[in-house]
Amino acid sequence: MKGELRGLVLTAILVGAALVGLHLLLRSQPTQPGWEFFPDMGRSLAAESFDADALLPGGTVLQPPLPGVVVRGTEAFDYGVGEAEQTRAGLELKSPIAADDALALARGQQVYRTFCIVCHDARGDGQGSVVARGMIRPPSLSGARAMALPDGALFHLITRGQGNMASFAAQIPPSDRWSVIAYVRKLQSGGAK
Repeated sequence: MKGELRGLVLTAILVGAALVGLHLLLRSQPTQPGWEFFPDMGRSLAAESFDADALLPGGTVLQPPLPGVVVRGTEAFDYGVGEAEQTRAGLELKSPIAADDALALARGQQVYRTFCIVCHDARGDGQGSVVARGMIRPPSLSGARAMALPDGALFHLITRGQGNMASFAAQIPPSDRWSVIAYVRKLQSGGAK
């Protein structure tokens, strides 16, 4: 019995010493990193958006959104690019802004002066500052073609772009696009300054 007790005490001492030794070995020191058993679990390699990846469709990390996905904070716009889609938008889309909405016109003027004036000029005649620097002159907003375009077609043009005009969908939210169109209509009638 004494032998068993002695063996038990000796085992307890050895286990205790091993635990103290392990604690001293693995204790965290502010100047040195601790032991990592699975570092790839804590810090995995991040892929960049345009990196190649043979496992993914198309061979790149960045994947296109699935059909029908609408990005949070945006609205679905079910019209493609091109004149046929612009014509369809002109027939189907109607401006939610009344022609005499002073608040919308003021916002439209502000957005126009921020995004449109550099190409189309303050009067909308297509003589903006970029033309003086060698860019191709855009069409006049008071020309017969621009005046004949329905509001929905102008909305499509701002959203999708056309010719040398890029899409402004990322810069101008839909409500502001309608405000700009109301302001352009005011410019076309000679009522805006």
